[in-house]
Amino acid sequence: MRTIDLNRDSLTYVAIGDSFTEGVGDPHTPERAVHEGEFRGWADRFAEHLAGHVGEVRYANLAVRGKLLRQVMADQLPRALELRPDLVSFSAGGNDLLRPGADPDRLALVLEEGVRRLRAAGSEVVLFTGVNITGGYMRALIGTFARYYLNIRAIADRHGCYLVDQWSMGVLADARAWDADRLHMSPEGHRRLALKVCEVLGVPVAGRWDDPWPPVPAVPWFTARGEDLRWARSFLVPWVGRRLTGRSSGDSVTAKRPAPERVRRLEREDDPSR
Repeated sequence: MRTIDLNRDSLTYVAIGDSFTEGVGDPHTPERAVHEGEFRGWADRFAEHLAGHVGEVRYANLAVRGKLLRQVMADQLPRALELRPDLVSFSAGGNDLLRPGADPDRLALVLEEGVRRLRAAGSEVVLFTGVNITGGYMRALIGTFARYYLNIRAIADRHGCYLVDQWSMGVLADARAWDADRLHMSPEGHRRLALKVCEVLGVPVAGRWDDPWPPVPAVPWFTARGEDLRWARSFLVPWVGRRLTGRSSGDSVTAKRPAPERVRRLEREDDPSR
């Protein structure tokens, strides 16, 4: 199994993509946030794990919520190439696939062009499939997403990329891995994913991403339907409204780490609250 070379004095890591990589759903604690309302997320957590095994890790996160793949390619990819990173994580296309008429094969061709440019520049690249969630609003779209993920697997094979296969991570199908909006991961979901990324790249960690969830009592049917209605009012209706008016949740958002900055190592990597 190929792993990243940790025997180096320094490493530059750049993350590009959308809300998944920005870390939406995993808010920073006030004492750690650089800006009010800033998110942490799996990429920050992974960079902190990495910093415990490399002399110096410099990390930039260019991801912005709501961005389509073409926007990532136009706005983030050139900046990532300019930084000449050793390692790039690249996840985008999910927002495109939520729109009517999305073509997963055509999207994959665009993604592959980005991967080709990063690999030609000498960067190691990490790609991701999505989580296998077949219920709720995702039921009608699962085939489209699955086809895109199969393309991503093939791209990873052709270009020698690391692949983080969330599809096989059954623990992420649990509701506790997801935020109240049911679209972004919770802090615990982000924590587990960071551990999985470490596993794929060969970064030693103390915790396990696949630890079983503790049992929870069954939720009565009427309670569950009430929660569904509250979710629809709070999250689904505003999301549909933005789509109908051509707006995005990221219209006024800029990258949280636009330039590489030195990362502090994770202090207690087995603590889900950090």
